[in-house]
Amino acid sequence: MANETTSRAAKIALDGLWKNNPALVQLLGLCPLLGVSSSVVNALGLGIATMLVVMGSNVAVSLIRHQVNDAIRLPVFVMIIASFTTCIELLMQAYTYELYRILGIFIPLIVTNCIILGRADAFASRNPVLPAAFDGLMMGTGFAVILVLLGALRELIGQGTLFSGMDLLLGPIAADWTMTVIANYKPFLFAILPPGAFVFMGFLIAIKNSIDRRLEERRKNLAPITPKGSKRVRVTGNV
Repeated sequence: MANETTSRAAKIALDGLWKNNPALVQLLGLCPLLGVSSSVVNALGLGIATMLVVMGSNVAVSLIRHQVNDAIRLPVFVMIIASFTTCIELLMQAYTYELYRILGIFIPLIVTNCIILGRADAFASRNPVLPAAFDGLMMGTGFAVILVLLGALRELIGQGTLFSGMDLLLGPIAADWTMTVIANYKPFLFAILPPGAFVFMGFLIAIKNSIDRRLEERRKNLAPITPKGSKRVRVTGNV
């Protein structure tokens, strides 16, 4: 039982972080992914908010999965997601107000993020609480990692810095975290604008596909080779 639980947890983690990553494979949540990821702090703020909403909604949906009629299932899921999104929005207004203003409409739009509704319907409504919570954590983390990676690339190439404005999310402790990677760098506007996000996102998808292809080729090369030759065929008894 322990081995089966560990194996299932590993599969959920691998799906969320790599094999079925919502941003690189499912291509869900592209609107906030491309619209907000102009810097690391913006990407990290939205990524954490989305991850918390995915986890919370998965847990809530799993708890009521036997009590909700199929006819009203999706409206109930949307109400749950909207409730958690409102909680996150209020928390950001209270503790990270400047970042909340920068992210703007993309925080309320978490309600319409296909990742959250998709996981609630495809996984949380069919599984117990703990697997549903872990699935939400892994899917949210997978989305947040790609969001932050894209934000880092755009900030670095667009402005020549990294971790600029991290105090907006983490407070005064992160006020000196800004790294000027390239001194006297002339801003590259294309990288900061949404068209640049499309280009960088395409590169990330291409890199993942290339890695998957190499791993598949290696797996085939390491697979045992079935010896060729004649085989004895059974011609008596039940076949």
